[in-house]
Amino acid sequence: MSFGLRLYIDFIVFLFGAVAGSFFNVCIHRMPLGQSIVNPPSHCPKCNERIRWHDNIPLVSFLVLRGKCRHCGAPISPRYLFIELLTASLFLAVWLKYEMSWLAPIYWVLVGGLIVATFIDFEHYIIPNEITYGGIVAGLALSLVYPPLQGVEEAGRSLLLSLLGAFTGGATLLLIALVGEKLFKKEAMGMGDVKFIAGIGAFLGWQASFFAIFASSLVGGIVGLVLVMTSRKGWGSRLPYGPYIALGALLWIFFGREFLDWYFNFLTG
Repeated sequence: MSFGLRLYIDFIVFLFGAVAGSFFNVCIHRMPLGQSIVNPPSHCPKCNERIRWHDNIPLVSFLVLRGKCRHCGAPISPRYLFIELLTASLFLAVWLKYEMSWLAPIYWVLVGGLIVATFIDFEHYIIPNEITYGGIVAGLALSLVYPPLQGVEEAGRSLLLSLLGAFTGGATLLLIALVGEKLFKKEAMGMGDVKFIAGIGAFLGWQASFFAIFASSLVGGIVGLVLVMTSRKGWGSRLPYGPYIALGALLWIFFGREFLDWYFNFLTG
């Protein structure tokens, strides 16, 4: 493949990611409110005017409109631009790592769920069932259809590995939640987090489940400690856990194989 063609394909992937990010913004805004993500068409939440296509171009329209509604001048959250840029960048990064493989578009599905869940959890402290149950079903189905997702060739074995990943991830985090509830006499984490890690396990397998739990606990603990030390949060304050699980899953997507190689080399000396 020539350099020019490769660059063109990469650019198309980046644009596709930006378009997907625009859709994820709709999901993030509407899902917690129980609204349809299809109807009505995009509109300003302040004046309810429908957003025309030329004001809804990913990345471009926000900059052209200077972050304001064309009709009423209400400010548009910079989060919309950020998520479009984030999604475009992650889609491109996944493509560059797994190009010429069906793993890339499959991981795009997972990355989309991670992004939507992260920003909903940040704002509302929930992860909708559409994301968690949808992730479990999608992970199982895609593992059956494309066994290399689980690193094998047989569809039946791939499905079993996907089920194992969902079960071990969900069961482990559920056990941690129950122990935490006993120790602290209050809910340690929501069931949304448990179902969320189960969905990740269905996509990535049991090793990824354990890695995501470990990484999320480590990063979440550090962030929580920093927030307490800077007086932004008090001990026992509520923190969303889903974003750190999502970060752990992303780290696995990009560096999971390298981590396993390092770990086995460490064990064997």
